[in-house]
Amino acid sequence: MDCLFCKIVAGRIPAEIVYDSDTALAFRDIDPQAPTHVLVIPRKHVSTINDLDGEDEALVGSLFTAAKEIAAAEGIADDGYRTVMNCNEGAGQSVFHIHLHVLGGRPMTWPPG
Repeated sequence: MDCLFCKIVAGRIPAEIVYDSDTALAFRDIDPQAPTHVLVIPRKHVSTINDLDGEDEALVGSLFTAAKEIAAAEGIADDGYRTVMNCNEGAGQSVFHIHLHVLGGRPMTWPPG
């Protein structure tokens, strides 16, 4: 498989890891859009949200649990943070391995764009 994020999970591509569990891995985005911009990915490869099935419910839940823990560790939980998961190119997904963006450390505007 030629998936960038799978290579990070396998340790073949370096990343600044900030969270690691049996189901999820999180690392700093290389093109941050906020002072805190972390990507939370499942260790299991799932290309898009459209590819999720009922067996993946706990997996997706683990991404949000990781986001909560990361926000606390980064000191952005109390002020607020945004979580975003894009699905397909039209929504801005550029790596086809689902990932949850955790953004904070600055005011977030609405709508997001």
